[in-house]
Amino acid sequence: MKVITYLQFDGRAEEALAFYEKALSATSVKMVRFGDFGQDPNAPLTEEEQNMIMESRIEFSGNILMISDVPSFMQATTGEITNGNTVLISIIDADPEMNKQCFEGLSEGGTVIMPISSTPWSASFGMLVDKFGIIWKFNSEASKFLDGYVE
Repeated sequence: MKVITYLQFDGRAEEALAFYEKALSATSVKMVRFGDFGQDPNAPLTEEEQNMIMESRIEFSGNILMISDVPSFMQATTGEITNGNTVLISIIDADPEMNKQCFEGLSEGGTVIMPISSTPWSASFGMLVDKFGIIWKFNSEASKFLDGYVE
């Protein structure tokens, strides 16, 4: 079993996909739009909804990030998409140089909470909120730190 991060947007998934592709130096990007499946005459999609991303996947540094839009007709069931702090993506055990590169890319247009730097618990630690309201935490020695305190 795997656990991955899946981000949902209200019409900005394509913009987010392009941003994360660049910021994370993605090695593979795949995308399917709602309109790729044709129209259901009983539930036609607007042109805007047809162009929204139904499912996408970014691969970078052995990781996967998935992104999609949630059209308004789906939000009636799932609830409204709002920026929030209930999701935090943590990049752990990465080389400090890789942390720095990803941190700089993701901070573009965002807000740095704690600049990437050496701390007593990690050679490379930092936190930021990207321009889409997603919180990112970097800790190059997360496993080492936990292993040192928890059996």
